[in-house]
Amino acid sequence: MKKDINFLPVEGVQVAIARQENELGQYDWRVFILNQNDAPITNVFVTSKGYGQKDDEEQKTSTLRHFFAEIKPGGHEIVETIMPDVFHLNNEYWVSYFIGDQIFDKKFIFVPDSIIEENLATVPLLGLEGILHA
Repeated sequence: MKKDINFLPVEGVQVAIARQENELGQYDWRVFILNQNDAPITNVFVTSKGYGQKDDEEQKTSTLRHFFAEIKPGGHEIVETIMPDVFHLNNEYWVSYFIGDQIFDKKFIFVPDSIIEENLATVPLLGLEGILHA
């Protein structure tokens, strides 16, 4: 039962949405999971979805699931490509992983219109401009 599992606070794992200029001079946006711990994280499971409203109409995206066997200390993985068309939605990334025998679990939610030019900063681990959610 979930109530019997001891969930410790998530530390050192972050989600970033970052952009990189492509050969056409346009930006490709990607979602990354970052491991800034001194230990690898294993059995990493990420569920992503978008939801919200536009013009008083409910909108939601498909739910996608991603799995990574291991992310090394100081490493990162690309979770998915994200289109600017969904930046007006809540973009939720539910991350579960293990460090040793301990399970960790956290929802990272990028609220509507938080992925904007004014909020961009360099994400040091990636060397790209983006939004870092801790």
